[in-house]
Amino acid sequence: MPCYRCGARQTDPVRGASPWQRGVRNESQVLICPDCQRLHDHDLDACSTCGSAALICRLGEVECRSCGAVRMARSDALTVSVPPPPGLSAEVEAALNRVLGRA
Repeated sequence: MPCYRCGARQTDPVRGASPWQRGVRNESQVLICPDCQRLHDHDLDACSTCGSAALICRLGEVECRSCGAVRMARSDALTVSVPPPPGLSAEVEAALNRVLGRA
């Protein structure tokens, strides 16, 4: 999953904690790269109970990692599609060609 702000793709992590941040924006799980963490206001969803932005979204639920509150994700927000980052289809095609030994 790329950074939702700049489209940078996460590489294989080194051992230890990942420098990428997770969050929820418009009822969808997003990743934020280290550069965007320093440069931008993240505009992430916040917990309606405690106000924390430490949310995770999974299986139609949004859970706050600070207070443990769980709520159903809004179904109207789940239909929003995010376009793939530019050049992603070309990268996938090149990777498949390498793996499958195509010229």
